[in-house]
Amino acid sequence: MSREATRARPGEAAPGRPAVAVVGGKLKVVRKARELGARVVHIQHPDRYDRAHWPYVDQALLVDYTDTARLLPLAAALHRAYPFDAVVSLTELGLRPAAQIDDLLGLGGTTLDTVDLLLDKWRMRRRLAALGLSPVAAALGRTEADLRAFAAAHGLPIVVKPTSEAGSLGVTAVRDAAGLAAVPARFRELARRHAGELAAGLDRFLMEEFLDGPEVSVETLSFDGRHVVVAVTDKLVGGPGFVELGHSTPSRHPAPLLRRVEDLVAAFLDAVGLRHGPAHTEVKLTGRGPLVVESHNRVGGDRINELTEVAYGVDMDRYALGARLGLVEPLPAAPPPRAAAAIRFLTPPPGRVVEVTGADRVRADPALVELELTVAPGAVVRPLTWSEDRAGHVMARGASAEEALAHCARLHDLIGIRTEAVT
Repeated sequence: MSREATRARPGEAAPGRPAVAVVGGKLKVVRKARELGARVVHIQHPDRYDRAHWPYVDQALLVDYTDTARLLPLAAALHRAYPFDAVVSLTELGLRPAAQIDDLLGLGGTTLDTVDLLLDKWRMRRRLAALGLSPVAAALGRTEADLRAFAAAHGLPIVVKPTSEAGSLGVTAVRDAAGLAAVPARFRELARRHAGELAAGLDRFLMEEFLDGPEVSVETLSFDGRHVVVAVTDKLVGGPGFVELGHSTPSRHPAPLLRRVEDLVAAFLDAVGLRHGPAHTEVKLTGRGPLVVESHNRVGGDRINELTEVAYGVDMDRYALGARLGLVEPLPAAPPPRAAAAIRFLTPPPGRVVEVTGADRVRADPALVELELTVAPGAVVRPLTWSEDRAGHVMARGASAEEALAHCARLHDLIGIRTEAVT
């Protein structure tokens, strides 16, 4: 479904200021673009655009932006009538459409080839293998026989994941022969449950050697090919797969190790051709050194931008929107930490929610940055298989990472979500 580009209520941005086309994303993204002084074109699904957007949007193209056969001629027509200077998306499903519009119009942003390298984990692995950078054994599979052959070559456990997607959807460690046999059926079930766009990476799977060790993510901003590390974030991973249960920043790992991580990420970003904007790169700290897990040319999810803003005073959304337009001065170097922040996700037992307690005590605590509850009595909590199955989060600040983590754990434990079996 699409509609013609329509004029929204005029905003406050002065005529002649640069214009940015924002593909998808939340209301806060177009608000931040307007606050920077940009003229804003919003390319959004029709059912996700309403009156709340009007003060911040100059032109709106309301279309299913994942339908690029329809999107691209409409975006080109809008650009002829109302030129924009850059295309930005901060949401996973908008990254490829944004790059396709950029390539079509020759705006000089992140190329489609770079975006595809980051979205397609198998292409990324082949690129790194060709360069001898962060080598990890990997292969594509569709059948149990493929899994058994890979396990025979590289040993168990192995990691199996979709070739695309985010939010830890479908990512699991297979530790025995019974687990190998269950993988194809599990991927068919995931494809059934996530029919449509999310199922695109579930028709086959990527097999990788198991990387043992803690995981961090590296939050970067790139300015015409110069990469600046804004933050390194420690991760707490658990559940039946690799669902992230918490994060904290600054990292508590030793400085010499973090320098190796930062050097690896800079080389990786060069290898995939990323020259502009944010990246969120996940790295395993293994016995043979740091190794890249995957990366995205966007700000990290799980409120990582908010953690980074508390700890380093840097809003990566604003740089993603305004740096190439000259509305934000490029960072000259990595910012020093000024505080610390941590987040823990709420993962109650599966079942129907009977009672939620403790929220008022948590909201009154001075260490709290943010509390979000996504369930209420009557809601059903699903088994924890990916990020969308979590029930909310608690974010806290502290003078150090240790203090922020302690506050966060304390506040997390004050929230009680009681469930009962669904009959």
